[in-house]
Amino acid sequence: MAHIIETENLTKKYGELTAVSSVNLKVEKGSLFGLLGPNGSGKTTMIKMLTGQIRPTFGKASVLGLDVDSDPVEVRRLTGIIPEQESPPSFLTVMEYLEFIADIRKIPDLEERADWWFEFLEYGDKKDVLCKDLSRGTRQKLMLTQAFIHEPELALIDEPLINFDPVMQDKVKSFFVSYTKQGKTLFISTHLLDTAEEICTNVAILHLGELLYTGTMEKVRQEGRHLSDLFLSLVRK
Repeated sequence: MAHIIETENLTKKYGELTAVSSVNLKVEKGSLFGLLGPNGSGKTTMIKMLTGQIRPTFGKASVLGLDVDSDPVEVRRLTGIIPEQESPPSFLTVMEYLEFIADIRKIPDLEERADWWFEFLEYGDKKDVLCKDLSRGTRQKLMLTQAFIHEPELALIDEPLINFDPVMQDKVKSFFVSYTKQGKTLFISTHLLDTAEEICTNVAILHLGELLYTGTMEKVRQEGRHLSDLFLSLVRK
């Protein structure tokens, strides 16, 4: 596998609107890759194409060595995914939802893994609460748990910190960094530039569906620039 994610002229059109235009990306194993862009830039569409939730109009994508268009179910089985504004089923309790996930992913030691996440994210008192009664932040904790409970080689997360308070944001950011240091890969989409600058190893900037920049954070720092300066200079053009 040359790259854990690779796209070739990936394009998505909705009638006259081009949401993503001819994007070519390569994501190395072990990277914490940040896809950055303003609202409406095409970030969510990119993640949906990479996880087989929607089909591209043109081009192709490879994830974990699999062609996403021909094998989307296997891509979703092997990866961890948190879509934008995704909520767990309202009629299940937290533990029932994790049992459902464990059944799909064939996780034999669910209770031990779930207990670790309950303690880490500090929501063990909610395990028997219906998902419809969870706060937005607790739903985000549950979605994070389901994405990582099978320890995937790759996780794709749309706005991973949006519903967390500063203390939980710091804890989750530290987890992301340690996870990639184990050789796993994270692909996150966000418009939080400070977060991306702090934790990402690689970034790409998307605006109005066009890929404006891709490179390492090390290169950005070597050029003596802040990520926000680079981002704004490109987007404002």
